[in-house]
Amino acid sequence: MSAPGYPGPYNNPPYPMAQYGDKSVAPYPAHHGGYGDPHQAPPPGFNPGYNQGPPPVMYQPGPVPEYGAHPGAIAPAMAAAAPIGVPPGLEYLTQIDQILIHQKVELLEAFIGFETNNQYEIKNSLGQKIYNAKEKNDCCTRNCCGSLRSFDMKIKDTMDREVIRIIRPFRCVSCWFPCCLQEMEVQAPPGTTIGYIKQDWHPCLPKFSIQGPNKETLLKLDGPCFACNCCGDVNFELKSKDSDKPVGRISKQWSGLLKEVFTDTDNFGIQFPLDMDVKLKAVLMGACFLIDFMFFEKVGEANQRSSVFS
Repeated sequence: MSAPGYPGPYNNPPYPMAQYGDKSVAPYPAHHGGYGDPHQAPPPGFNPGYNQGPPPVMYQPGPVPEYGAHPGAIAPAMAAAAPIGVPPGLEYLTQIDQILIHQKVELLEAFIGFETNNQYEIKNSLGQKIYNAKEKNDCCTRNCCGSLRSFDMKIKDTMDREVIRIIRPFRCVSCWFPCCLQEMEVQAPPGTTIGYIKQDWHPCLPKFSIQGPNKETLLKLDGPCFACNCCGDVNFELKSKDSDKPVGRISKQWSGLLKEVFTDTDNFGIQFPLDMDVKLKAVLMGACFLIDFMFFEKVGEANQRSSVFS
């Protein structure tokens, strides 16, 4: 089986990717290979997306104690080298332009249909885990409200520090109620809002606004009319607020017939400009989770949604 990579092969030619905050346009990197077994090591030399930039950091940044110091001490040099304006724990995101999100299989949910808290592994393009995400709410909310349920999601780094918190309130299901569409708040660090994801009203297309901390629209996210992955990927195109030129995408990747039919575990890939504000990259992770719950989450015997109507 092929190694984890993002994304699978596309039929359409590579599209240009605008550099975030600049008017220059560079070719969008073409990647090959599908999303494989997350536990299988990548083949030698597999390093997509980093040919023109600095070498990838193969670890999640964390405090490094000085030699001979107490194990809990943090080296002053490490603290001084932290990027200005980057929330603690998100330093690694400044060096990557792709994220893979793999939902973990819950055996209780797979066998008896009892809805459990969703858990995800967030990885780099080489399949190395950089964050963990876990939904937090109560049993009644999960099994009565289904995919519309409210929740808090905690995202922790490899040192088990909470670096991002995602808050989703309960909202209605259909686009016929434009006054109460889906939305989500992203905090980094927890308690400090860095952005929002808000569903925009449209009669048949999934459309979202990626907003800043003051709810100013910074990017747009447009999905297909029917978000149904019948043996193929489903792409949500990321665009600037004043242009239809794609600058990235969120893709729901085909996981195989057995997983798609019998479980609701999903694989997603996120692409964005390397120089994008790290806070926006974190907000895009929240957008990926919102898309998963809205269109690809199955509860019990209920089918997943495929459009803004269902």
